[in-house]
Amino acid sequence: MTVTESQEPYDEGEQANDLNRAIGKQVKLLRERAGLTQKELGDRLGYSEDLISSLERGRRTPQREFLETADELLGADGLLKATIEDVEKAKAKARVRHPAWFRDYARLERQAVEINDYNCHDIQGLFQTERRIRALYEMRKPLLDEETIEQRVTSRLARQEILTHWPPPMITAVIEESVLRRPLGGREVHKEQLEHLLELGRLRNVELQVMPTDRTEHAGMGGSFILLTPKGKPQLGYTEAQSSSRLVTDLEDVRILAAQYGSLRAQALTMQESLALIKEMLGDL
Repeated sequence: MTVTESQEPYDEGEQANDLNRAIGKQVKLLRERAGLTQKELGDRLGYSEDLISSLERGRRTPQREFLETADELLGADGLLKATIEDVEKAKAKARVRHPAWFRDYARLERQAVEINDYNCHDIQGLFQTERRIRALYEMRKPLLDEETIEQRVTSRLARQEILTHWPPPMITAVIEESVLRRPLGGREVHKEQLEHLLELGRLRNVELQVMPTDRTEHAGMGGSFILLTPKGKPQLGYTEAQSSSRLVTDLEDVRILAAQYGSLRAQALTMQESLALIKEMLGDL
């Protein structure tokens, strides 16, 4: 039976609600003292009015960048910056809440020593910025409620910690050029995402390639997939579509996916060409 997001509950997890609410009250007090509306504060910091509202109500976890910039803008004299360590500790302790259909893959991903990812319709989740993640969930149909959106954003960001822990897994990714030209979330969100990809492409453990739209042959017409190698275990595959997923463990099926991925990398631009193309796209924005 196919498992869908709407059918399965989320994992139970500890939340930093009290800390978020306390910080939210501080932000609201400082904002009002500065004579700013939520929209005015959001405009000055580069955030939406809804995001500021969510932060002040404690419904989302403030990020380091927000706390640092808001502290300076609102003249908090280090009050907000002082909470950064506590916020990051709370986030580290929090258990991630993944949909049931995604839990097995998420567990294996945390153990990975190598990840090879081809995505034909989106930028890989490990590479997405927070603002893009939020935009993607906000545009979902049927609509997701605000609490669910916050859970999904937090969970996806938590997955990205494997990019920086030591030792990090080796990660290769092939992304369609058409995906990189689609400004999901708006121009500013899109620009930030392309800049983030350039930063990731310079990491020693990340090899990023773009599949150009002018190719006359394409090994990935069967759709997106991931090849994952957990530590001490054989390589396996993972496919996902319309909120259902499948782990591929049959040796022959995994071999076929690996062969397809090899062809995809050969057909795609080189890493240097790919980063040059992304820079060109940024210059056009």
